[in-house]
Amino acid sequence: MPSLPLVAGVAVLAISAGGAVTASGAGVTALTSSGSSLDAAGSIGTAAGQALSRRGVVVSRDGTRSSGEETDPELVALAEKQMAEREAKLAEIRKSAEKQAAKIKENKWLLPLDVYQITATFGQYGLWASYHTGLDFNGNTGDPIHAIANGTVTSTGYDGAYGNKTVVTLDDGTEIWYCHQTSIYVSVGERVYGSDVIGTVGATGNVTGSHLHLEVRPGGGGPVDPFNAFVEHGIVP
Repeated sequence: MPSLPLVAGVAVLAISAGGAVTASGAGVTALTSSGSSLDAAGSIGTAAGQALSRRGVVVSRDGTRSSGEETDPELVALAEKQMAEREAKLAEIRKSAEKQAAKIKENKWLLPLDVYQITATFGQYGLWASYHTGLDFNGNTGDPIHAIANGTVTSTGYDGAYGNKTVVTLDDGTEIWYCHQTSIYVSVGERVYGSDVIGTVGATGNVTGSHLHLEVRPGGGGPVDPFNAFVEHGIVP
């Protein structure tokens, strides 16, 4: 088959001589002078379109490149693991916050030591100048002491026979005395909540062994039986 330049050249020569040609898939046909030069041009366009169609569909390089890209499965697994760890941590924080909020709202009393034995009760006589004014929780030196309820620290420091003492005034005005401590972790004016660690068990002051001496003083007045106070707040020491 003649090439497109050849066909175009023949058509131009024929038109200039007063005639016309048409191009078809089989060859070139001459027309009479009554034919139109537009017929030749249209035929040439048809031939060009047929030639282009035989080249096939042009494929976009960009489309081919993007369709071949793949995500690294290791990176996907790492991202999913990090997301799961983050969600687990957030759930843990939410749970802790909800628990603390409920505790603050109810303000229930808690026991001051995790492991203990009651070794002396309120009103006993014998080892004390008059009578025993608190409740003794036997423990090992260094055991953590927990605040039994929400309140504000109103006194800290050494106090003679009481040894190292922390006083926490509860929201209703009741004073809680924590005595014979080895260490004091809080300061005057600090806000504490039930279960917060405020110090450690010790043997400072007048003692025969390591323990926590706890007193309950409503309105900052004289001591009352801590055992009864705990029972009134739903706890039996």
